[in-house]
Amino acid sequence: MPADGLTTRQRRNRPLLVVHTGEMKGKSTAAFGMALRGWNQGWSIGVFQFVKSAKWRVGEETAFRALGDLHEQTGQGGPVEWHKMGEGWSWARKQGTEEDHAAAALEGWREIARRISEQRHGLYVLDEFTYPMHWGWVDVDEVVAALRDRPGHQHVVITGRYAPQALIDAADLVMETTKVKHPMDAGQKGQKGIEW
Repeated sequence: MPADGLTTRQRRNRPLLVVHTGEMKGKSTAAFGMALRGWNQGWSIGVFQFVKSAKWRVGEETAFRALGDLHEQTGQGGPVEWHKMGEGWSWARKQGTEEDHAAAALEGWREIARRISEQRHGLYVLDEFTYPMHWGWVDVDEVVAALRDRPGHQHVVITGRYAPQALIDAADLVMETTKVKHPMDAGQKGQKGIEW
């Protein structure tokens, strides 16, 4: 046991900073699984998707919006907010200029930082947020400082490839996905219910 003076209960209930990174799929899926468990505990869930098209509707978004509606109607679970923070794709940036994407990412981060200071959510999923940091659109040290000093009991899960070392060092839990085999390597396209 660490000599930190915390009781078992205090140690069990510490807010976590979690990073899901690596080359293989499953990072966001794992984060949304954590969000489902948090919703079941009655936590307010805030999902913030970076560099995803506003037109792209992933299955998890539909499910979480339905869970948010269920909470509003019955009080079951917790409230849910789902926000899309940009127009580009992580692997093939499309609409807008690099400056547009950078400005949208920074604005998105600043909104999240405000919410963290206000303690708006019990669990934040910052989906594909590693990319704006990797591309230099959002300052890594600013992010790490805000997350390290966040008040109250707020869990944060960040997903995406190329997680900066400073973020990994600050995190409590880091998962790296590694590809062993993928059907797309054999030319198979993404499928409904599997990729979205």
